[in-house]
Amino acid sequence: MGRNLQTDRQLRPIDLARGYGLSTQAVRNYEEAGILPAAGRTPHGYRTYTPLHALALGAFLALVPGHGHRTATSIMRAVNQDETDEAFRLIDESHAQLLDDRRTLRAVERALRDLSPTTAPPAGTGGTFVGPLAAELGIRPATLRKWERAGLVRPRRDPLTGYRVYEEADVRDARLAHQLRRGGYLLEQIAPLIGHVRAAGGLEPLEAALGDWHARLSVRGRAMLTGAAELEGYLRARA
Repeated sequence: MGRNLQTDRQLRPIDLARGYGLSTQAVRNYEEAGILPAAGRTPHGYRTYTPLHALALGAFLALVPGHGHRTATSIMRAVNQDETDEAFRLIDESHAQLLDDRRTLRAVERALRDLSPTTAPPAGTGGTFVGPLAAELGIRPATLRKWERAGLVRPRRDPLTGYRVYEEADVRDARLAHQLRRGGYLLEQIAPLIGHVRAAGGLEPLEAALGDWHARLSVRGRAMLTGAAELEGYLRARA
């Protein structure tokens, strides 16, 4: 998109905007944000752009899907200020985050694959207590209490005794947390994964969402490649 703008002539704001399906105000906003180099001015004060501005705009728009608007803005601002090392650092951070997201997804998949079916609390008991659940998992009751403080499990309290009561969903969360801990994950890493399970409404809906999660990561990874190619073109033009 926008390759028809690659000529030797000067470009008006409307030319640049139309080439990328934007408004002229958006182009001005991008310039003010440092995404584009400063525009030239006519004797009457009107902005003029060049093919270099078109390349900058194309690079920015290609970077956004993979890195997000804020990071893409920071990358382009760094490049335009001749701070390419900072731009590369920001790109590296995005790639590191994508890799971490992939590792998180694999952790969830392994945990679900290795997790045996959750045993619901016996009917009529209203849940299970910390001792029996700890014994089932092969851990100490203190460990379950530590997980509770970290937000991994959320048992209710019996109004008469004050004892912790683990409902079926709590047992599920405890078993998933146990599986992830065995995989070497820290409590602060496990907490958001448990959050995904709760938000999905259980393990089965989460399993159905894993395919979509995979697809989104793949789309983001490919978008990073596209953004890198466009940015490389801009860097070459600036050299």
